[in-house]
Amino acid sequence: MKKICYGESHVPLSPAVRAGDLVFISGQVPVGDDGIVVKGGITEQTEQVIRNLESALALADCALDDVIKTMVFLQDARDFGPFNAVYGKYFGTDSPARTTAESRLMIDIKVEIEAIAYKPL
Repeated sequence: MKKICYGESHVPLSPAVRAGDLVFISGQVPVGDDGIVVKGGITEQTEQVIRNLESALALADCALDDVIKTMVFLQDARDFGPFNAVYGKYFGTDSPARTTAESRLMIDIKVEIEAIAYKPL
């Protein structure tokens, strides 16, 4: 099986990698187009992360509807309620499988999401 990498990053990773019919999206963080972490709390940061997730998926001709699994990292488990409210707007019905964990993140952010999408070639 041939691996296809999509997009570029300022760190050693590919935003999206296709392996057959699966597309793996690297963890997306709440940075805007200017590369700066968005201001605000968990709600604003989750909105930005999902926009970034949509952009990374688009690199491989995928969309949120193609996502079958997400892994969510929250800086503080007490943010789960407001995070889940935003997440539910985008993944309401037919939601993907999901794991959510509290984690110390690599930069000062509140949320990071990685995803796996299924999109036959």
